[in-house]
Amino acid sequence: MAKRFNAEASIKDVLKNFVSQNKLESGIDKVDVKEAWINLMGNGVANYTEAVELKNKTLYVRLTSSVLREELSYGREKIIKMINEEMGKEVINKLILS
Repeated sequence: MAKRFNAEASIKDVLKNFVSQNKLESGIDKVDVKEAWINLMGNGVANYTEAVELKNKTLYVRLTSSVLREELSYGREKIIKMINEEMGKEVINKLILS
């Protein structure tokens, strides 16, 4: 049963409730984490990024540059922390670069 909102409820609250009731968080997180990757890593990395996919708190990123992949692998923990901070919650706990 849907909760009824009064006229004072913000659109943000209404949408948050809708997303929660319909179990849409994981799909929205998948889209948001792709945006977070591009925003945080910048155009240089984005140009070499083929795919970004979130599965069960693991972020899979496919890169076209082996040199870039090697460089980013040294900062895995920092990247995970930055993305989770950008998302405002722990969305990922593992990063796989391929």
